Amino acid sequence: MSEQPTAAPVREATTDEVVRVEEVSRTFGRGEHAVHAVREVSFSAGRGELVAVRGRSGAGKTTLLNLVGGLDRPDHGRIRVAGHDVTAAGERELLALRRGTVGFIFQTFGLVPILSAAENVGVPLRLAKVPAAEREQRVAVLLELVGLGGHALQRPYELSGGQQQRVAVARALANEPDLLIADEPTGQLDSETGRSIMDLLRAVVHAKGMTALVATHDPALIELADRTLTLRDGRLTDD
Repeated sequence: MSEQPTAAPVREATTDEVVRVEEVSRTFGRGEHAVHAVREVSFSAGRGELVAVRGRSGAGKTTLLNLVGGLDRPDHGRIRVAGHDVTAAGERELLALRRGTVGFIFQTFGLVPILSAAENVGVPLRLAKVPAAEREQRVAVLLELVGLGGHALQRPYELSGGQQQRVAVARALANEPDLLIADEPTGQLDSETGRSIMDLLRAVVHAKGMTALVATHDPALIELADRTLTLRDGRLTDD
């Protein structure tokens, strides 16, 4: 039996700080085979701030983003997102968090191939049981926002890589999250298209007062961030 969605957990008083990570660690495996993916990482990120997370492959970027987004749990430490204690949340609370408070953008786009661009953007709104008329209006606004107003009826295979990622950005914004998490969102795109996606993310974050954590190793894209966190062997080495 599938788990029923619940209301988001009660928030504490909010401030301009959206993300707070305190002494967080995550290890996979045990003994001599243990991989210390994240080691005692601490940082915070404020509203309207785009933070780039950089580091070589295996540095711990994806693990850190998964921990902040509630897709994984740390072994030690504490994570708060928009007033929610992520580390203390139960599975239902985490489900509500991922549906309403955090928006995810992945390198592989993650679009449903049989659905149109508009239908893909509308998936989170359907899960949130937003009325059809309101859902259609919000989808139309989001597609215009990402420059795809004229592509609403096209399916992913009819769109370029950059257009597919713009659909993914619109979908991530559907429920007006406090935090956007993007894991190498330009990894499959050429440099010019990748920069346009990063420009779009920065514009949305600043205009809507969201917070974004973007994992990338591209120096040109890192320059567009408001701040950069550098991971090396799971440790935060430069802020």
